[in-house]
Amino acid sequence: MRSKRRIWLTAALATSAVAGVLVFEGVTGNSSVDADAKPGPAKADVHATALKVDGDGTSATLGKRDTKPFSMLGITWTDPAAKVTGAVEVRTRSAANGNWTSWLPLETEVDGRTETGRSGVRGSTEPRWVGPSNGVEVRINAGGKVSAKLPAGLRLDTVDPGRSGTLNADPAAFAADIPAADPSADPSDPAATEPPAPNDSTEPPAEVIPSDAASPSPSDTATVEPAPPVSPSPSAPASSSPAATLPPAPPSTVPKPPITSRAGWGADESMSPEAPEYTDTIKAVFVHHTAGTSNYSCADSAAIVRSVYAYHVKSNGWKDIGYNFLVDKCGTIFEGRKGGVDRPVFGAHTYGFNRQTAGISVIGTYTDSAAPSAVTTSVARIAAWKLGQYKGNPTGSTMLTAGATGSNLAGTKFTAGTQYSFKQISGHRDGFATECPGTKLYGQLPAIRSLAAGPVTGLAIKSVTGAGLSGTTYYTKSTVTVGWSATTPSAFISKYELLVDGKSVATTTGTATSAKATPAVGSHQVQVRATHQSGKVTTSAAATVVADQTAPAFTTKPNLALRTGTVNTTAVPVTLKWKATDAASLKEVRLTAPLAKTYGPTTTSASHTAKSGVATSWAMTAYDQAGNTAAASVSGTPVIVQESSATKTGTWTTKSSSSYLGGKSYSSSSKSASLSWTFTGRSVALVASRAATSGQVYVYVDGVKVSTTDLKSSTTKYRDALWTKSWSSSAKHTVKIVVVATSGRPTVTTDGIVYLK
Repeated sequence: MRSKRRIWLTAALATSAVAGVLVFEGVTGNSSVDADAKPGPAKADVHATALKVDGDGTSATLGKRDTKPFSMLGITWTDPAAKVTGAVEVRTRSAANGNWTSWLPLETEVDGRTETGRSGVRGSTEPRWVGPSNGVEVRINAGGKVSAKLPAGLRLDTVDPGRSGTLNADPAAFAADIPAADPSADPSDPAATEPPAPNDSTEPPAEVIPSDAASPSPSDTATVEPAPPVSPSPSAPASSSPAATLPPAPPSTVPKPPITSRAGWGADESMSPEAPEYTDTIKAVFVHHTAGTSNYSCADSAAIVRSVYAYHVKSNGWKDIGYNFLVDKCGTIFEGRKGGVDRPVFGAHTYGFNRQTAGISVIGTYTDSAAPSAVTTSVARIAAWKLGQYKGNPTGSTMLTAGATGSNLAGTKFTAGTQYSFKQISGHRDGFATECPGTKLYGQLPAIRSLAAGPVTGLAIKSVTGAGLSGTTYYTKSTVTVGWSATTPSAFISKYELLVDGKSVATTTGTATSAKATPAVGSHQVQVRATHQSGKVTTSAAATVVADQTAPAFTTKPNLALRTGTVNTTAVPVTLKWKATDAASLKEVRLTAPLAKTYGPTTTSASHTAKSGVATSWAMTAYDQAGNTAAASVSGTPVIVQESSATKTGTWTTKSSSSYLGGKSYSSSSKSASLSWTFTGRSVALVASRAATSGQVYVYVDGVKVSTTDLKSSTTKYRDALWTKSWSSSAKHTVKIVVVATSGRPTVTTDGIVYLK
């Protein structure tokens, strides 16, 4: 019976092949962050399973099988410089519901030599987050050509990210003992070091790469040979007292964004015990994406980062996670490679251009979908902060020296030791032949550069409350609140200032959207000024604000007059007239009694009705745009005087009908027959019945003929006020009507008069 032995992978110490990298033992710099730290590290486990390669070496598989729990996976192989030219696909079984996914592609545009100068580094696909899973199947095709051989040593690496907060926890129980390799097997065969699977004799089970880094006992046999330690380069000696040799981290020209520390995401520091390495400056940042899925919960982001960390260290054989920073789709920034977020930590993210650069990787795939604004904001903030430590310009360019010979996606060839121009915020594809960071995210880099560099864009005044708007001018009598908006996220804005005639009258934070001002009487130009974190200033277009404390005036006081229309005892037609003006801008005139109506600034009259015999007060208020007011009113009483109260001459006949005022009226066809009424008032109206056969009357006022009024109407009307006259003040007047006896239609029927007192 085979003995069971624990299998270990020992990380090797290494230095960069590029000169100028500084190594300081135990230095972490300023890695304090805004996010809460977890109580302890999380132990991540990586399980490796060799793939079955077909006879001609152009395809490989791993049959559908049960596995220990995992949430991330990838394919690795022995030679870090080798490539898989075809498709690498996996499918997994959900631990939650047992359902299998469709075939998922793994990104193969990775160069395993990114972590230069190390022994035991493996080539690999990008890892893919699949969520809690317990089953897997793999298929690889080199592209259908016999000449396109798959690289040797193909294996599946599955990663369990562990649980955060498990301080000093032991590795998971299932990561303990597995059958040892058959010592008689051919050591050159990658599968020979893997024991048979319990349920499938043709495919090997998982090789476990535990979290703890303890050395195996002499009797143990490791399936992955540990690489010997590599001494630091002579140009970058290790220091036992880093505080004395490592200069303070330079301050940045912009604020540091919130960053979740390694402790915050549960990094197991025992997994990467090597000291951090440093370059002398940061001249550019490279933006990446992790590939895989963007369909993850941000609650899982810390576990994803832990998984990437474990994959880079245990699967790729790197000294630490490759990226300096990671950003999830919700915009949370995570500290990547250790050494201090404020230090120029030498990372492993862009083959040939790791020196004097920082790598920022966005968790997810952004080839067909653009990154959310939370992502672009955080990427711009961290890039601006790092470049700001070294007088960088987010929209500028810099010269980088290639540390290796290679090419980028655009076909540019790089020769080791030669300098090349790069944007100071570049995409991974600018330095290496890869689609990374995805076509969509790469297309967002100009916007990210603009966010990082400033100035604030889209700044505009959106509202001025406490003021009335007329045309493009605001009017106020006291304090106004000016509201604004900008397209630049508030995280990049140091402050806003409210300007009145070019002078700052209020200063707010970059998250504010309004401020108050109390301008002096007169016309003013009001603007908003925004200061980007870079110091660049943007000023909005001006809004004209007039401070006015003078009330409007009724240049024509409200007055009442009778008007034409149908008369009822409860509704006598009247016209209300007025005229209001303002030195600045009249807004409206409101009628407040006996009913509520609002009229525009140019309206000067309105038709209403009033109850007969009832004194009614008509109250009005004029408003200017600033909110100043003026009030005025007028009172009047309509009085109905029936025909029976008139002094009459000639022949008049009484007619009865419910359609007449009081149920009766006078009718006459006798020429020169007359009716006259004497009253004291300021307006009068003649009330009559009208039809197609109605005749005409002469109207006299105070003995003077003023009108010939025709009562003819194509439609029959009763109680119709058809002639009116008004005076500026109340006085005694006599109105007389005389029958004309018009040929063919001599008859007139009158219902009396209405006067206004």
